[in-house]
Amino acid sequence: MPDTPPAAAITEIPVAGPEEGPYGIAAGPDGALWTTLVHSGEIARVEPGGGVRRHAVDAGSRPCVITAGPDGALWFTLNESDAIGRLRPGGDLAVFGLPASGSGPYGITAGPDGALWFTQITGGRIGRITVGGAVTEFPLAAGDNPMPSMIAAGADGALWFTLNQANAIGRITTEGQTGIHRLPTEGAAPVGITAGHDGALWFVEIGAGQIGRITVDGEVAEFPLPDRAARPHAITAGPGGACWFTEWGANRIGRITPDGGVTGYALPTPGSEPHGIAEGPDGAVYAALETGALARLLPA
Repeated sequence: MPDTPPAAAITEIPVAGPEEGPYGIAAGPDGALWTTLVHSGEIARVEPGGGVRRHAVDAGSRPCVITAGPDGALWFTLNESDAIGRLRPGGDLAVFGLPASGSGPYGITAGPDGALWFTQITGGRIGRITVGGAVTEFPLAAGDNPMPSMIAAGADGALWFTLNQANAIGRITTEGQTGIHRLPTEGAAPVGITAGHDGALWFVEIGAGQIGRITVDGEVAEFPLPDRAARPHAITAGPGGACWFTEWGANRIGRITPDGGVTGYALPTPGSEPHGIAEGPDGAVYAALETGALARLLPA
């Protein structure tokens, strides 16, 4: 059953036109939010107060997921260009091509080894890129077309990732050793994943309408959402010791406590298509709305 939601204020910050994005989002080292404009091929810097500055990458590159790197830059995947981008807060841009075409880089996160780790959603591999741009790739033994999607650093020093079409959660060490944990629910189609405040990994099951939790020992628990058609997409550890997630199909931001209590917050604009989500420097939760704005949710 859903918890009674605590009061929260939701506002929207216009960023781009409805045909441009945003899609992924991350808090930067400069106190701003950074978001990918997946359709226009840009990265936007958004101040919590609403100032926006856009940086062109490539109109056909499809920047998807973005993360803050250990070098003070923002790193992001260029899904259509088979490349990884790096943008320093001052505007210096670099693009690093991947060895193989058709790899489809998608999720990305900073690893515990000082490098960036990313998924190849169509290539079926996990990649590692140093802050200098050197790329290493690791194949996965997860069947045909496993679609590794998002990736997060775990409390055990390994990287954990979702396998959308293999119905599983994967783990890779910084030395490249991999393991696969199958999910109990068929057709769960996991996408987003994050390291929770409790030391476990929390993930969303877009196909089953559930939130999942996996310990670093591989123990899985699943929590059905009140609305099983909500299509949860991305998830982040956020304020109040909870995890926060986007409900793409229900136009909501969701919250789940460590014991599985779920609340939901309706977004003010109908059909706003929430995708990426991150905690901001001001203690609010920010979601990227593909129809052109960031939603800012400030819990009471």
